[in-house]
Amino acid sequence: MTDPATSRRRFLTTAATAALGTTLGASALTACAASDQPGAESGGTQPPATVEPVGAPETEPAIRTGEQALQRLREGNDRFAANHALHTDEGTERRVAVSKSQHPFATVLGCVDSRVPIELVFDRGLGDLVVVRSAGGVLDHSVTGSLEFGIAELGTPLLVVLGHQRCGALDATIKAVDAKHSEAEGEIGYLVEALSPAVRQVAGHAGDRLANAVHANVDLVLAQLRKSTVIGPLEKAGKVKLVGAYYELDTGKVLFS
Repeated sequence: MTDPATSRRRFLTTAATAALGTTLGASALTACAASDQPGAESGGTQPPATVEPVGAPETEPAIRTGEQALQRLREGNDRFAANHALHTDEGTERRVAVSKSQHPFATVLGCVDSRVPIELVFDRGLGDLVVVRSAGGVLDHSVTGSLEFGIAELGTPLLVVLGHQRCGALDATIKAVDAKHSEAEGEIGYLVEALSPAVRQVAGHAGDRLANAVHANVDLVLAQLRKSTVIGPLEKAGKVKLVGAYYELDTGKVLFS
C-alpha cells in the first residue's frame, strides 16, 4: 500500500509536470500564431508568462519557544516512525533560500552512529536544525562551543541531547570498565574515559545495562551543559529549553525525557 506522504508527493509532482506541459504548449501555440503576423520577424511577440512552481512546500509558522520547537520535532519523528515522512524543505527553492541566511529552530547533540541521521529521524530539511555529533555524545571544548554557537548566535530556543539504543561507544566503554582497561589507540581512550561515569553510575541497576548507561549519559551531559557560562544563564532566563531524548533503532521512535 502506498503511504500518504508518497502519494502526496507523487500527486504534486504530476500536477507540476502537467501544469508546466500545458504552459509550454500554450506558449508554443502563441509563438506559432505570432509568426504568421506582420512584424513577427522583428521580435514583436511577447515572452511567455513565468511559470509559478506548483506544489511548493507550505510555509510553517515561525518557532518562538522551546515548547513549540519540541512539538515540531515530535511531529516530525512521528511521521518518520510511521513511514510517512514528508522530507520537508529539501528542494531547490529551499536550498536557494537558506543560502542567504539561516534560522534553525533547534540544536541537537547526537551520536556519530550512522543509523541515527538526525535530520531524517525528525523529518526535517535544510536550515531547520543545528546538528552536532560526537561518539556517545561526548563533550569537549569544540562540541560544547558548537552547541553554544547554535543557541547564542543562531538563536535556537531548544537544545536536545539525543542518546540511542545499542550505542556502540557506550557498549565499548562497558567492556573496558569490566576489564579494568581504558587504554585504546589514538583518542578513543578519551571517549572511554568520558563515558565511564555513566557506566559506573548504573552498575547493579535492574534492566538493560547498556540502555541504562545511555540514559545516564544523557543526564550527565545535560548537567555538564547547564554549567556552561553561555547555556546555563540562557536556560535560567527561559530563552532556551534543554531536553534529553532516546532514539529506538528498532521502532524509529524518539522518546523525550
